[in-house]
Amino acid sequence: MKIVVLDGHAANPGDLSWAPFEALGEIEIFDRTPREKTVQRARDAEIVLTNKTVIDREIMNQLPTLRYIGVLATGYNVVDIEAAREKDIAVTNVPAYGTPSVVQAAFALLFELTNKVGLHDSSVHKGRWTQSPDFSYTESPLVELSGLTIGIVGFGAIGSSVAKVAQALGMRVLAAARTPREAAGVTFVDVDTLFSESDVVTLHCPLTSETANLVNAARLALMKPSAYVINTGRGGLVDEVALARALNEGRIAGAGVDVLSTEPPKAGNPLLSAKHCVITPHVAWATKASRERLLQIALENVRGFLAGRFVNIVS
Repeated sequence: MKIVVLDGHAANPGDLSWAPFEALGEIEIFDRTPREKTVQRARDAEIVLTNKTVIDREIMNQLPTLRYIGVLATGYNVVDIEAAREKDIAVTNVPAYGTPSVVQAAFALLFELTNKVGLHDSSVHKGRWTQSPDFSYTESPLVELSGLTIGIVGFGAIGSSVAKVAQALGMRVLAAARTPREAAGVTFVDVDTLFSESDVVTLHCPLTSETANLVNAARLALMKPSAYVINTGRGGLVDEVALARALNEGRIAGAGVDVLSTEPPKAGNPLLSAKHCVITPHVAWATKASRERLLQIALENVRGFLAGRFVNIVS
């Protein structure tokens, strides 16, 4: 049994162990694999694990021994699922492993926008506090979240967990979801109502043809000038040109994003230079605890496949 990991660096940059996978058979682990080397590296493999390396029909056609593709992520759009079904190749993903970390990251972005921790830390280290005539000062107005309304788009594991944290902070919670369900203290509304009534809009829905550019010029125009947008979902949920324009024109107060439409972003991405925009490099999922869960679930997926039972199957 030969296993090939095409791009293991993201999940395990060196602080975790591949030993449990090594116990399953012969294994080759590559930190990153460019498309032109995918077939060469996976040619004799029965099992391939991938995170962002695309495995489409063209690639599958050149991998005659391939029986299983394990996606080291929740989203599995890097695999041509239709082609995999036709070729009887099992495809699995890793759902829900990052929920606590993503929730934490969403609020980290929001806290940075409302409390300006980085700005104040920088000013202290530059000497402003030592020179201040007062015991306290602010570089920018601070915003209290208690009493404000948060609108959550998407109400799966992450969205529902965000709601609980928001409630603990004293926030009113609105939600928009494809399938609304009972949730204590949560009011389900349509997306436009959510944008118009919320002080914070946070995105936790999948990227589909229906949700692409969900945050667009029309919906940004519905928002309060004091409101914030948080995106730890997918970059394609946001029309980045429209969001940058709204920020630069002061039509909303700020945005915090962990994802962009193209990653790594091109230098001309409008959000890179937009006012009041906090950006992190797609790290909401990447705590060590989260990555440990990711690899453990991926391992159980492979073990299940080898035992003839499918776990987290998507093909």
